[in-house]
Amino acid sequence: MFVAVGAMALLCLVSVSHSAPLGCEHLLRPLHQLDLRPLEGRWALVAGSLSHLPYLDRFKQRDSAAVNFSSNTSDTTISYSRSIRLDNKCLHHSYNISLEGNSFTYDGTDKSNLTANFVHSSCQDCLLMRMDVESGKRLHLYLFSRRREVEQEEMEEFRAQVECLNMPPPVVMDAHKELCP
Repeated sequence: MFVAVGAMALLCLVSVSHSAPLGCEHLLRPLHQLDLRPLEGRWALVAGSLSHLPYLDRFKQRDSAAVNFSSNTSDTTISYSRSIRLDNKCLHHSYNISLEGNSFTYDGTDKSNLTANFVHSSCQDCLLMRMDVESGKRLHLYLFSRRREVEQEEMEEFRAQVECLNMPPPVVMDAHKELCP
């Protein structure tokens, strides 16, 4: 009897341990192809996590942040600008990025140093950006939305995605703090 109970418990543990990676595989699946048109415009940073703790501490100091995508004449190149409100001051940075399927690279940078892609999200007006820096030495995962706040189930999905990457819990931006113009 004891052997049967032990075998059943072991079977349950094995099936649970094998199902967890499939859940994470599903949660972290990259977008297959990105359409530029819906990407254009302003996206507010809702939450983010960074695996490198000193950078995470700096990230926590932000009051708010947003990114803006604007199309060039090319189907594969787009302008990307980010604005960060920190200590009631706005910091702006602009880049050109090249899109390749679901991933992108910053033009003029060492492409071997940074892998960036967009990850699937069930949130209809969200953009999930994953950055792998220095071959996995640092991971960044950012949740952007057209809204300043997302629904609880959308945030729970993001928390699960962060957990799948073994990253610290996400930092959630204060939706009441003003975005930079």
